[in-house]
Amino acid sequence: MKNNSFVKAYNTADVCLIALASAFMCVCSWITVPFTIPFTMQTFAVFLVTFTFNDLRAIVSILVYILLGAVGLPVFSGFHSGVGWLFGPTGGYIIGFLLCDIIYFIVVELFGNKKLVKFVAMIFGLLTCYSIGTLWFCVCSRDISIKSLMSAFTVCVLPFVIPDILKLFLAFLISKRIGKNIIDTN
Repeated sequence: MKNNSFVKAYNTADVCLIALASAFMCVCSWITVPFTIPFTMQTFAVFLVTFTFNDLRAIVSILVYILLGAVGLPVFSGFHSGVGWLFGPTGGYIIGFLLCDIIYFIVVELFGNKKLVKFVAMIFGLLTCYSIGTLWFCVCSRDISIKSLMSAFTVCVLPFVIPDILKLFLAFLISKRIGKNIIDTN
């Protein structure tokens, strides 16, 4: 039987790492530059957790982060929370973090755990996050001027592409340093 890192029982160290990763995402979401879609460090946290864990613990960490916000803890950008926030205009990007990770792990599972594959997989995941978030924004936005897909893309994605690529690259580099030291809990 193949030893699959996606299917395993979590030990105490795993649970602690998942909790720390979720807390890290909370803190990073509070680092905000206000904009139509706020500039935050959430994507950096998602990238770092994904690259560092490189297994299902990353998805669980993001899911815990989303659930913390859904039940009312102020973990989203600007200290927002609640199911209403998730179903608001920017909630699609938060849900997109989870889809970003799922896409990442599907690509890595199919094409191997090589550096280039991991980087390209995260780019595909980020594109998925952008797509889901922008479509969601178009549907949920109250701003009449941003109802078309092109105007939403211009406001919600274009300003974030270069910063997100830089965050992705930085997270990739940092994950190499911390992954060797703290992540293997077997």
